[in-house]
Amino acid sequence: MNLTEQIEKDVIAAMKAKDPVKVSTLRLLKSAIGNHKIQAKKEMLQDADLLGIITKQAKQRRESLESFEKAGRKDLADKERAELAILESYLPKQLTDDELKAAVQNAIAGSGAKGPADMGKLMKILMPAVQGKADGKRVQEVVKSLLK
Repeated sequence: MNLTEQIEKDVIAAMKAKDPVKVSTLRLLKSAIGNHKIQAKKEMLQDADLLGIITKQAKQRRESLESFEKAGRKDLADKERAELAILESYLPKQLTDDELKAAVQNAIAGSGAKGPADMGKLMKILMPAVQGKADGKRVQEVVKSLLK
């Protein structure tokens, strides 16, 4: 079963379970997937495309969560946290700091990157390998620290 089918089944299950947060989150996700299909002019998306969409949705939730916490809006922050947990359940297990550092070191060795000027080249190689497994911001921080 591919990711699209799994999301579809989960929407139906959430509707039967009367879980409004999960239903609305998954419907928004399905909408984002539909929009991506239209933009990409594709009938079917690969799981890698779907992971990119889910990662983007999760990133939006993280940013909103941060904003709501700064503004002292606990009610909205809790809602974003719940939606983020639902989205993260579709993403692969996140890399630990040690695993991410090892992946960056392998990419540095493979690309021959020497300093901060090679960061763009390194990120191009690294991001497809860690897509969905690590946030781009985290990857960028590790790359910066290792390329000093």
